[in-house]
Amino acid sequence: MLVTIKNGGNAGKKSVSIPFSGYKMNIARALFQEGYIKSYSQENTAKGDVLEIDLVYKDNKPKISQVKRISKPSRRLYTNVKGIKPVKQGQGSVFLSTPKGILTGKQAKKEQVGGEILFEIS
Repeated sequence: MLVTIKNGGNAGKKSVSIPFSGYKMNIARALFQEGYIKSYSQENTAKGDVLEIDLVYKDNKPKISQVKRISKPSRRLYTNVKGIKPVKQGQGSVFLSTPKGILTGKQAKKEQVGGEILFEIS
């Protein structure tokens, strides 16, 4: 999902479509709240449901240019509140899967919860 968004931005597309799932919808919601995407919506097609994501550009450059997947199926990484570090001196964001849903590092610190580190955007 993240690589599709990044590649769509680098290609100059206005929006990208990915297969729908509730988990991807929650990630899109977190990206929208942080301003990394313009909007997201679930759409029905003949092949099944898709998640339509409208991309954001700043000075003709995509807002999402670098994505680093941290936790992988082969190696899950978890952290507590004290282990959440800023990305690129606060210029990027880290996203976590917590008991309160998918949150950014700032939101997780505010809520005082830890969880699985999903990815970083810088």
